[in-house]
Order: sequence, then C-alpha cells, then structure tokens
Amino acid sequence: MAPQRRGAPRDAEGSGAAERRRPGSTQRGQLNPVLSTRKDRVPGEAPQPWLKALGLGAVLALAALLLCSSLGTEDGVAEALALRGEVLTGKFIEVPCSDDYNGHRRFEGCTPRKCGRGVTDIVISREEAERIRSVAEKGLSLGGSDGGASILDLHSGALSFGKHFVNLYRYFGDRIQNIFSEEDFQLYRDVRRKVQLTIADTFGISASSLHLTRPTFFSRINSTEAQTAHDEYWHAHVDKVTYGSFDYTSLLYLSDYLEDFGGGRFVFMEDGANKTVEPRAGRVSFFTSGSENLHRVEKVRWGTRYAITIAFSCNPDHGIEDPALR
Repeated sequence: MAPQRRGAPRDAEGSGAAERRRPGSTQRGQLNPVLSTRKDRVPGEAPQPWLKALGLGAVLALAALLLCSSLGTEDGVAEALALRGEVLTGKFIEVPCSDDYNGHRRFEGCTPRKCGRGVTDIVISREEAERIRSVAEKGLSLGGSDGGASILDLHSGALSFGKHFVNLYRYFGDRIQNIFSEEDFQLYRDVRRKVQLTIADTFGISASSLHLTRPTFFSRINSTEAQTAHDEYWHAHVDKVTYGSFDYTSLLYLSDYLEDFGGGRFVFMEDGANKTVEPRAGRVSFFTSGSENLHRVEKVRWGTRYAITIAFSCNPDHGIEDPALR
C-alpha cells in the first residue's frame, strides 16, 4: 500500500477461493435439477439412478463454476508466489530489469542489474512482528483516515488524520513520549536493519550502499469506503515511477491473511499470470522497484491489514535517518 499513488485502475479484485467470511454466489446461481418432466415419463416409470447422479453432478459442477466466478478470476491471478500457510526460508524469482533505472543516476554495485522479487519468513519472527505491530497501533490510535487506508511515518511524523495528514511530533508535542518508548524505536531500527541485510544478500550488493529512503511507513487498511485519493491504495503502480528514489522496496507484514483480514493480497501484475503474496505476520516481501515489478494490493474486504513499507535507494542524497524519540 502506498499513499498518494495513482495508477491505471483495474476493473476487478482477485481473491482466493479459500477466503473466509465472504458470501458465496451459489444461492443466486443454483438451479433445481430437473431429471425428467412428468409429461415425458411413461406412467409408473421411476427415474433411473444413473440419470439422477448425472443431473446432480451437472448441478454441482455449475455451482462450483459460479462460486469460482464470484470469488474473482478477472485479475488473471494464476499463481501464488507465497501462501499464508507455508513458511518460506527464502524464495526468489529473477525477472528482466526494466529501463526505469536508466533515467536516474546509476551507482555501480548497487543500482539493479539483477532484478526480481523475493519472500522470506525467517528474517523477522512472529514475536517481533507482534511487537512492531503494537508500535503501529499506538501511533495510529492518535489519528487515522476517514477512509480505509491510514499511514504512520515515524521519520517525517506524517499521520493520517481524517481527510488530511498531521505531523504527529508537532501536533502532539511532548505527549509523544507518553505514547512511544525508546525500546519501540530500537525495535524499529533492528527490524529495518534485518530487512536491509536480506535485500543486500539476495541481490549481491553491500548493505552499506543501501540508503533508507522516504516514504517508509506503517499502513493500516480496512474495508471502510475511500474518502479521498489517499485512500485508493488498490491501483496498479510502479514504485520507481511514483518515487524516483526507490531502487529496492520491501514490505513487512504484521497481520495474517484470512485470519485478521480478507482480500488485501499483494499482486505482481503480469500478462495472464499475476503472482500473489498472501500476507503472514513476520513475512518479508521485497523486490526491485522498477516496471519489472508492477504491482497492486487487492481491496481489503473485512478485518484490518497491517504492514510496514521499507524502501531503499542507491543514491545517498535520498537517504534518511532512522527515527528517534524526540
């Protein structure tokens, strides 16, 4: 999810057939089986058992087809890159790099020449994810969007507040020290460092050449209807186009798909073969930021989805410092 990102709208949301709490459409589409009509029968003739079975099978097949249709296949979602129920020690798919990086200053040994996307569940523990989520919850309790998407940026202080944003450090002043602790900010720095090392190791670059860049932020998404453009997180977009400083993007998920929320999967957009990442608390998804990784987030249908977007630039001029308790 990225605030203020606008891309070409997509017509439909994909959602997994295993999604809970979503009403099916078989009630609309079910047909009463008609195995034979009264006028076609010979008086006293009973329907043949095989005919009954055939009719029932046809009805079940039709119901299954309607159910799959109602759950949404219009997105062309053909493959799950990472399922919620699996624990990935490290999965990486290399894809050809786009030309997006050519329009920016290149940094040898850092600017992507090897592009792709990866997922791991062993870098951040679930316990760490729960603790960092509590930091997000404390900060977002101070405000929140009127729409379905709220952000908290501990670096700049940006906090969704109604239909606008406020700087939480200025707006709340010294009260911030009663909300956050130094341990909260140290945890944030530790998590950021682990993600940075993972990206550097995967792409074969020096961690010191990766500079944390803005916007890096917590996101909280629910099913509330969008009130402003900032709430429309579901449009397809390219990070390098939207934010020129981005070279590597990562997301740390802080809640579980189908347990805490429905919808809200991350989708890499590809012709006829979109790839999905199902959020899992502690899961880190990361990728090069160019057009080779056009992506979107499905609309959240129920519950609340928490994550952190952590972005890195090869250009030290775009670097930002870790947040500190002020």
